[in-house]
Amino acid sequence: MNNTDLTFALDIGTRSVVGLMLKEEDGYYYIIDTVIKEHDKRAMLDGQIHDVLAVANVITDIKHELEATHGPLKKVCVAAAGRALKTERAVASFEIQGKPMIQKEDILHLELMGVQIAQQQLAQHDEQDFAHHYDCVGYSVLHYLLDGEEIGSLIDQQGDEASVEIIATFLPKIVVESLLAALNRADLEMEALTLEPIAAINVLIPESMRRLNVVLVDIGAGTSDIAITDLGTIISYGMVPIAGDEITEAMSDEFLLDFPKAEEAKRQLSTQESITVTDILGFETEIPKEEAISKISHAIDKLALAIKEEIYLLNNGIAPKAVMLVGGGSLTPSLPSRLSQLLGLPENRVAIRGIDAIQQLKLADHVQKGPELVTPIGIAVSSKQNPIQYISVKVNDRAVRLFHMKTLTVADSLLASGIQVNRLYGKPGMALIVNLNGQTITIPGEHGTPPIMKKNGILCSLEDGIKHGDHILIEKGCDGNTPKIPISQLLDEVPSKAISLNGEIYSVHASILVNQKTTSLDTILTDRDQVICTIPSSISDALESIGFYDDLLNVKPFSIELDDNVVQLEAFSGKLYKNGLLSSKEAKVEHGDVLVVKPIKTPTLQEFILESDLFSKQTLPIFFNDQELVLERELTEFYRKEKKLSYDDLIYNGDQVKTKRKPVTSFIFQDLFTIIDIDIPSTGNTQFQLLKNKQEVSFQEPLSPGDHLTIKWL
Repeated sequence: MNNTDLTFALDIGTRSVVGLMLKEEDGYYYIIDTVIKEHDKRAMLDGQIHDVLAVANVITDIKHELEATHGPLKKVCVAAAGRALKTERAVASFEIQGKPMIQKEDILHLELMGVQIAQQQLAQHDEQDFAHHYDCVGYSVLHYLLDGEEIGSLIDQQGDEASVEIIATFLPKIVVESLLAALNRADLEMEALTLEPIAAINVLIPESMRRLNVVLVDIGAGTSDIAITDLGTIISYGMVPIAGDEITEAMSDEFLLDFPKAEEAKRQLSTQESITVTDILGFETEIPKEEAISKISHAIDKLALAIKEEIYLLNNGIAPKAVMLVGGGSLTPSLPSRLSQLLGLPENRVAIRGIDAIQQLKLADHVQKGPELVTPIGIAVSSKQNPIQYISVKVNDRAVRLFHMKTLTVADSLLASGIQVNRLYGKPGMALIVNLNGQTITIPGEHGTPPIMKKNGILCSLEDGIKHGDHILIEKGCDGNTPKIPISQLLDEVPSKAISLNGEIYSVHASILVNQKTTSLDTILTDRDQVICTIPSSISDALESIGFYDDLLNVKPFSIELDDNVVQLEAFSGKLYKNGLLSSKEAKVEHGDVLVVKPIKTPTLQEFILESDLFSKQTLPIFFNDQELVLERELTEFYRKEKKLSYDDLIYNGDQVKTKRKPVTSFIFQDLFTIIDIDIPSTGNTQFQLLKNKQEVSFQEPLSPGDHLTIKWL
């Protein structure tokens, strides 16, 4: 009998094994035949084959029954149970301070580190030391964090630390190995392999629908398998160890039924308005459907709550757009409505999906429809649409086998090889510790470079795809160097002040001392350097730094010793003004201050006498020929070192000056001739009269202020 156009698929579950024959013709899938057999004993537990011989016997029985109708069967399509999937959350971080802005490749490295941390956590939970005994079948990012704060994207961000929290799903390799062993015992070759959640999704949620956030829940006997789609792909897988058996056990407890009869009664609840049960004491009872559901309501709530919590965990804490329920356990009474309430979804967004929802599918007349057939049909269809196989690549000359259930990348080959990505980064250089103005500062070494990756001798990235036979080479990045930075980079801003001095603008810069030696901002720092950066704070320090300290030497009082008495004159003293107010050289100077330095003045004797209000002359105002004149007579003579000083001589700061004083006497008419010249007439009489206020007087006539004097020629 020729059956080469038929596909043989097996769904190996906890309670039973479903065999199915499928034929593809004219764009339709025809279900030719099905055989369902339950395990004789507990041969399966949580998706793992615990008794290979017992499972192989059931597979053999199904194979023989189908061969009787369809001829010899040599190859079979199977699925690794979704309940065998293990989900782990992990956080990975790395320091980014001083590094260039984060790029996509850096984020991929960070995510891969997170997946490897999850692998290690999973191995520790299972008391194993070999994280690479798990295949990562998918992961999704829950959060990106920058310096502990959640952020939408890390690309082009800068800070101190970048982190990512991921949730990753793993399949223990032993699950597939035991599945291969059972098939081998039944004399079957594995034609294709998939995951049960993927099988169901492939037939119920086509790729065009996967841009929607939809959850598929396959409720079996022992576990409920969960898969979630979004953004065009399958983003998460999960499992809860609660399913149909929980409801059966509740029926058994409430109505004193053994497990098989409780299972039968549970199934009747989905089709009948009342059920008739016979308890372990032999009493037969008819129970209305609503009463029976009420009795087991706590178990239904427990199942719905467990599914809801796992959905929230896998879907980043939010409800999906819709939920599809498949598998025999999906027929649990009122489960869809209770789950919709927990998720906050309308009731029509949580629904049981049977094989009627599978497009382009036809069944033989004797094949009974039901949600329990969705997964085996998906396994058969997936073998045609998306066959999953193992591929082998070499990573650093070590052969690695990968579970080819999705587009594989270089990152997947690293996960499978057990190579730790964080150990491939170059180590950072040695840090410098310096002291700046009493504060200890650590300058981190240069960051190491990322690993160099090559695929078949050509540079590649983590997201590059791989295929069977590829050679992947991963080389450790270079270690970073000890930092070489000048003092200028240690300072956020080099302190400086702008001041005005006598109308000119000058910049006052900080002084730099390294290990008590003056240096420049370009000096390269070394470990344990003691750096002192100070900016002049007083006027004297500021002027010294710009080369005008000598100007302050003349800012001092002017005084002389006059006849053994010290006379100080402010008018000739040196002065310092800050912002228009008299100041001292010890005063603080700030940015923008206006300074004026007025040096000490050396006056003439005349200026000194005027400023000091000394009574050195006797004067008398008179009129001669109606012209006002002033008669003067020196009353005080000034001597420096016994030398008489004239009024134009300079008086120096600190001089010792002596005076000689003359008595005060009245001015007489004769004194007029000290300030006027007499023009004697060249002809005529040379006799004259001296007139004071028009009265004739003599040469000895005393004068008073304002007298009018005249010389009249006769």
